[in-house]
Order: sequence, then C-alpha cells, then structure tokens
Amino acid sequence: MSKRVLQGIVVSDACDKTVIVRVERRVMHPVYKKFITHSKKFAAHDEANRWHAGDAVRIEESRPISKRKHWIVLGAVEEGGGRRRPRVADADRAAAESGGETVAPAGGAV
Repeated sequence: MSKRVLQGIVVSDACDKTVIVRVERRVMHPVYKKFITHSKKFAAHDEANRWHAGDAVRIEESRPISKRKHWIVLGAVEEGGGRRRPRVADADRAAAESGGETVAPAGGAV
C-alpha cells in the first residue's frame, strides 16, 4: 500500500527534531456551493532540524515515531509546484543584493 504524501507550511519548529506542518485543502460546501478552506496540523519528524516556520514542505506517512508523530518531512516543495509565502527578511535580502532602495509610499512622510 502506498504512503500518503501531503504538502503544507511549517507553522512551528520549537520542538527538537519535530516540525508542525499545516496542510490546507479546499472543499465545496454541499448546500451553498462555496469553497471552504479546511486546515489540519500534523507533527512531522525533521531529523536535522532543517526546516523553519514559513517553509513549504512535503510530508510522508510513516510508522509511529512517537505518541503523535506519524509523518516524516521529505523536503521542500518545488518552485512553482506549491505556494510558498515569502518572508519579509527574504524581500529585504533580495533588495539589498540588487542594490535597490526601498521606496516610500506616495504622498506619505519619509
């Protein structure tokens, strides 16, 4: 039997060798026919403490590792394949590397 593979966003990396991954799925409401986003959090094993909050990762079902940990982190989601939310630090680093300056909002005091 094949193992389930899910992708989600790391929301917590406070524990040693464990990350909490939020997996979102969209379902249609049976009466109102609107799409609703359901999310669920999974504890996943991260042996090297490599993943941090905000990273988009793929997790795979595994044998029970502890009381509530039954998933293993496979790796990062490929670019274009998933939704990775850029961190503010990433945007600042990109601006610094390109030599660009931050632009003040129009009409506002500097």
